[in-house]
Amino acid sequence: MNVAITSGYVVPVDGDPIDGGTVLIIDGRIAAVGPDAEVEVPAGTDVVDAAGQWVLPGFVEAHGHLGVSEEAEGWEGQDTNEMTDPNGARMRALDAINPADIGFHDALAGGVTSSVIKPGSGNVIGGQTVAVKCWGRSVDDMLVRQPVSVKSALGENPKRVYGDKKQLPSTRQGVAAVIRDAFTRAQDYKARRDHAAEEGKPFERDNTLEVLVKVLDGELPWCQHTHRADDISTALRLADEFGYRVVINHATEAHLLADDIARRGVPVISGPLFTTRRKVELRHRTLANPGILDRAGVKVAITTDHPVIPINFLVHQATLCVKEGMDPDAALRSITLHPAQIMGLDDRVGALKPGLDGDVVVWSGDPLDVMSRALRTFVDGREVYTWDEETRSGEVLDPYYQG
Repeated sequence: MNVAITSGYVVPVDGDPIDGGTVLIIDGRIAAVGPDAEVEVPAGTDVVDAAGQWVLPGFVEAHGHLGVSEEAEGWEGQDTNEMTDPNGARMRALDAINPADIGFHDALAGGVTSSVIKPGSGNVIGGQTVAVKCWGRSVDDMLVRQPVSVKSALGENPKRVYGDKKQLPSTRQGVAAVIRDAFTRAQDYKARRDHAAEEGKPFERDNTLEVLVKVLDGELPWCQHTHRADDISTALRLADEFGYRVVINHATEAHLLADDIARRGVPVISGPLFTTRRKVELRHRTLANPGILDRAGVKVAITTDHPVIPINFLVHQATLCVKEGMDPDAALRSITLHPAQIMGLDDRVGALKPGLDGDVVVWSGDPLDVMSRALRTFVDGREVYTWDEETRSGEVLDPYYQG
């Protein structure tokens, strides 16, 4: 797909804005970003005039459940949690995503072009996460990277789920024990596997332990669902014990430990931020959290945890974080560059620069202004969402019937 978006206020995110700039996309990837006069547009390229409009990279949702927790589908569309085994490391969100989930349409309308989809938090170890584009016929067409990380949960969710079943874990110490036991078995498994390979002997593989070995080896980060400060401390303690890369997800009380998190260089995915304090773990929920973390030196991404908060409200969460003290540039990074970096996707998405995917959104104005809207959304250089001012409605390109 070849397209040149010209004359707009271009915000690359990882560089200075360009007033009167061009973003050139060739064969689905960004080929050039610069002032109009400095970017040569090849003959035959589709030209989009963005004069008076803002041009940004597509937003990246770092933590959500698009396609596995389908909207308006009830029980049939709920594939988020396989709550029959506290250790579901072998489970893959990839195998449960329905690209027809209407949440993907909302994502494009909200300028979100990529999402990291995660199993839920009912299990202590929920499974493998996956990064996809928000438009396509099948999840295989939409795939950015698989797996991206492994999801795990501390706190109330797993202890409630399995406590109701009268089995381990029913307490916080039990939840931590499940994680510790799983990694201890993975360490032993790796030693046996490596020894068998050295001896040239056959070895019976275990899909669950193979995944956990990848975490121990640093191939996959550990996305740790946790809200309370004491659970965040447990997450850090376990990561220290086993040496894996931890990413704190949700992090409702992370601002209470901001200096410790920053000192360790642990990234945080904060949110959802529009919820009520519906349970004790959310008692200290505050929109000031991401800004406090950012000022402390923590790399922060903001999440909707879709469908907890509709994914098209991702940018509005960032806006209200600015209202509560977050730097506006940091707020934009928290939904573009930072989630891409935290989840290891910044070689594909998260900024406007040559070599990255042609995921670009044309906005009517500053996206942090709640009155601005996404006018045109491009995925891999293809315009997949268009706002129609006459009908006051957005239209998503049908991936199954493109004429």
